[in-house]
Amino acid sequence: MKSQDIFILLKIISMGKSSSNQVGERGDDAGSLSARNLALLTGVGKTEVNASINRSLDVGLAKRSRKDNGLSVNNKSLFEFIVYGIKYVFPARPAELVRGMPTAHGAPVLAKQLMSGSDSVLVWSHATASVMGQSVKPLYETVPMAAASDSKLYEFLALVDAIRVGGARESNLAVKLLDKAFKE
Repeated sequence: MKSQDIFILLKIISMGKSSSNQVGERGDDAGSLSARNLALLTGVGKTEVNASINRSLDVGLAKRSRKDNGLSVNNKSLFEFIVYGIKYVFPARPAELVRGMPTAHGAPVLAKQLMSGSDSVLVWSHATASVMGQSVKPLYETVPMAAASDSKLYEFLALVDAIRVGGARESNLAVKLLDKAFKE
C-alpha cells in the first residue's frame, strides 16, 4: 500500500456521494471512475492511479462488480484500516509554520466542534492559502489541490488527518464523523 491509495479511494467515495453529474473540462463525465478521470481530479498520474487501484483490489479495499466490472470501495475495510492502522503506516507530525489549507482539527468539519486551548492550526502547505499554521505532510502532494475543488473529499482527508496526528479527543470525534459520512 501507498498513501495515495487511500487518497484515491477517498476520492472514489466522494464521487459516489456527489449529487451532481457534472461534465469535466475535456467533456468526459466527471463521475467516471476511469483512470484518466481520477488522474485529472486528483493530480495523481494515470499510471499511478491504475497501480493504486490494482493494489487496493489486491488487499480488498476495493472490489469489482461481477455484473458490469465496475469499481467500488469496500467502505467497511477502508474505515477499519483508517481507524486502526493509518496513524502507524502513514503517520503525520506537525512541523514548521507555513501558509496553508487547514486540516485535522483546524478544518471546517472539526473546527466548530472542538475548542482548543492553543491557537495552533494544522495545515497542508499551499502557496495561495492565507491561513498560518503548522505544516502536516498530506497523504499525497496533490491533496490540497484536489481538496480545494471537492468539499466532501476535503472533509474525508481532514478527518483522516485528525486520526493520523490528533490526540484521543480529536481522533475519537474524527472516527465518529468519518463513520457517519461513510454511511450517508
